[in-house]
Parts: sequence; C-alpha cells; structure tokens
Amino acid sequence: MPVETITWKNGKTIYVDQTRLPHALRFVACRDVRTMWRAIKSLEVRGAPAIGIAGALGVVLGVQNSKAKNFNQFFKEICRTSKYLASSRPTAVNLFWALARMERIAKENKDKPVAKLKEILLHEALKILQEDKDACRRMARYGSRLVKTGDVILTHCNAGGLATADYGTALGVLFEAKRQHKRIHVYVDETRPLLQGARLTTWELMHEGIDTTLICDNMAASLMAKAKIDKIFVGADRIASNGDAANKIGTYNLAVLAKYHGVPFYVVAPISTFDLKLKSGHGIPIEERNADEVKAILGHPIAPKNVKVYNPAFDVTPNELITAIVTERGIFRRPYRKSLKKLKAKI
Repeated sequence: MPVETITWKNGKTIYVDQTRLPHALRFVACRDVRTMWRAIKSLEVRGAPAIGIAGALGVVLGVQNSKAKNFNQFFKEICRTSKYLASSRPTAVNLFWALARMERIAKENKDKPVAKLKEILLHEALKILQEDKDACRRMARYGSRLVKTGDVILTHCNAGGLATADYGTALGVLFEAKRQHKRIHVYVDETRPLLQGARLTTWELMHEGIDTTLICDNMAASLMAKAKIDKIFVGADRIASNGDAANKIGTYNLAVLAKYHGVPFYVVAPISTFDLKLKSGHGIPIEERNADEVKAILGHPIAPKNVKVYNPAFDVTPNELITAIVTERGIFRRPYRKSLKKLKAKI
C-alpha cells in the first residue's frame, strides 16, 4: 500500500518530506500557511495532485485562526492566502484548480457565520483529498488495461503515491498491474537535476515488489534502439485542451524517442490536471528553478561556481506524440481536441 503522503490530523497538515527520501521517511507537521508555501516551493511536497491538496489544506491553515467578524473580511483573508500559495510554483494547474475551488465554496456559503465557513473549508479540502484517492484507483484500473504480462515499461520522474494522496498516476497503473498478477519490469529514469526517479520512484516500486532497474536519463534511447522497452507511462502537471502535456523536464525527449522507435507513450493524469481553457501547450507557464539545482547533486558541487545555468523544471510534449491519455473518466485518444471536448462538457 502507498505511504500516506499528505493528510490532516488534529488541526494540522501532516506530509512526507520528500527531500529526505529514500534515506529517511520523515513526516512533518505543518501548522501554518508559510510553512506550507515553503514545503511546496522546496519540493518537500511535490507532484501535481499532491500540490493541489496541499494548496487546499494551506487555505485552511491560513484562515483557521481568523478573527474576521463577517464574510467580506473573511473572504479577503481567503483570497490573500490563496494568492500567496499560488505564488509557490506556476506549472501544476492542480494547485490553482484547488485554490479556486476553495474560494468558490466560500462564496457559495457567504450567508454562513465565519466559524461555520471554517468548517466548510476544511470539509472541502478533505473532499479534494478523498476525490484524489478515488481518482487514483480509477486511473489505475483504466490504465492497467494497457499493460500486458511480460511488458517492459519505462517511466520518468515520480508519478506514484508520493505525488498524490494514494496510488499515484503513472505508477498507480503499474501498481494495479502488479495487483492483477501481471509480471512487469520497469526501467526508471534518474530524472536530473533533482533525481526524483532515482530517489522516489525506485523506492516506491521496490516497496511494492516490482522488478525495477534504474538508468541515467541518457540511456533511454539505447534501450529503445535495442527493442527493450514496450511502453512508456508518465504523469503530467498540466494538459491543454488539444492534449499537449507538460511534465517533468526530459519527458519530451522520451516522447520523441518513443515516436521514432514505435513505442507507445501514455500520459496518466486526473481531471484536475487539465487546463481546458488553454488551446495548446504554448500557453503553459514553465517554472524555472534555482541554478544550484543543476550545479550540484544533493548539495555536492559538480560545476564551476559561476557557470551560467538554464533550469526549466518542465517541458511540453505535443499531443501528436502521445498515444493516449488515461484519466479517472476513461482513456482518451487522438484527435484530443475532439475527445477532450466531451470531457469538458462533463466537468
């Protein structure tokens, strides 16, 4: 079973500090919104669905001690807290989706006393958490249909339980395949510069007893050329209405390689990851992170101190390179603008 990555207990958020893995499983008690902002920014909490949940719980933390006397005062505090949390990371749309949902539920209950509104906000945040758990299991069941016993699968970054509230997205598919007694072997990209694949994904897969092999990012092409990869499963941080998908930097590389070598390339993500207002991936904001993440590995310098660094955290995979998108509502295929239009009508 997956580790409980983020939850709410006794007036505080409890989360796994993912910067300590795989060497230490450390749970942090977060009691205020500034700590939550820092946790998201520093990747102590990471993964698009988990960031969304953290944002919703962050709103609760930000206003739980509010002294506001009326709705207008209280709602200003909600919006201020929401804006602050939104400034932590720009790419994963789940964060903004969750924050907007918290603001919306407050507006819908503006006639209630402030004390009751606090209860309603907590209930909504916990509802978002539970919905993510349910979505993970449904995505896993849909996605496992794409996996056959004997498959050799490649994945990039971490899209497991650590990135969500439960099973994960891409890794959830693999966990479910294992539960169905399908024999699989998984190659894991290390995922430079922060090594989420090496540190997190291998840890999760091995914990579940899945045959796992770690590779450097630049070894994937060689494996595909030797016909040693049957399928690729990755997660996503934002998906546009045409099916373009932003995910951890290096995902686009894999998609191009997969197309050349005829390897199916699957994206697995919940509905909260879709930004259907965007016409294409060109509108997805790409986070650029600190240069020190590239110039050092786990705090150890590896490059000249003053070297220039380009460090985008994500890239965008064009829809024509994506074989299918797996969601909790089913599996969507090209043409995505048409198939996802049906999804938009249901949201």
